[in-house]
Amino acid sequence: MIIVRIAIVTGASSGIGREFAMQIPRLYKRLDELWVVARRTERLKELEKQIPIPVRIFDGDLRRDYIFERIGKELDRQNADIRMLVNAAGYGKIGDVEELGTEEQCGMIDLNCRSLTKMTKVCLPYMSNGSRMIHVASSAAFAPQPGFAVYAATKSYVYSYSHALSVELKPRGILVTAVCPGPVDTEFFDRAGALPNPLKATVKADAGNVVRTALRDSVMGRRVSVYGVAMKSARIAAKLLPYARIADWMKLANNMSK
Repeated sequence: MIIVRIAIVTGASSGIGREFAMQIPRLYKRLDELWVVARRTERLKELEKQIPIPVRIFDGDLRRDYIFERIGKELDRQNADIRMLVNAAGYGKIGDVEELGTEEQCGMIDLNCRSLTKMTKVCLPYMSNGSRMIHVASSAAFAPQPGFAVYAATKSYVYSYSHALSVELKPRGILVTAVCPGPVDTEFFDRAGALPNPLKATVKADAGNVVRTALRDSVMGRRVSVYGVAMKSARIAAKLLPYARIADWMKLANNMSK
């Protein structure tokens, strides 16, 4: 039986997800196919033209179950061997909890947490020794974020989930890396809105550099990938400072920057 070696990227139509789709074929020279998942069909078709290996498009909303059924059936039909899974789909919305709509906040939880978990579960039976899994979290996972509370909480879930999964899958030789960038220069903020602290905009990173670092860290077997000195410092600070006070200090910093 022929085994098809593949990589899967969710959220591949833009931003960090698109960068992973572009860069993975350079890392894996023996991939048979790249599977890309996102809602925007035309964006995926444009991406397909730029990828040097066959691309299989799964256009659909990861907050709906049908997309997972499609992917699951195709994995089985193709006798797939997943060498890399990148869970990059997600979004954020800036604003206080009282201000944001319930549907918007629950949507973040559904996409950033539930869909990532479900995609992982669908793909795990088709992963084996040497397979790699990358979950796009955020530096927002390191501490509570007033004005960005739900998004930060969802990324804390991704961060914690990735660490635990890394331990669980170690006996199978499957490597898991949580990618925790700070603000990245993508379309993310077109939907999210302006950062509550304008100073954060000064440390926006290039998506290509973030992804190159993430792939390198994944190859090296690191559980966490943090790009840039500023975000690495933020991670260290979050470990050292009293957790209960971080939210107060961050709210104060946001107010002072207005």
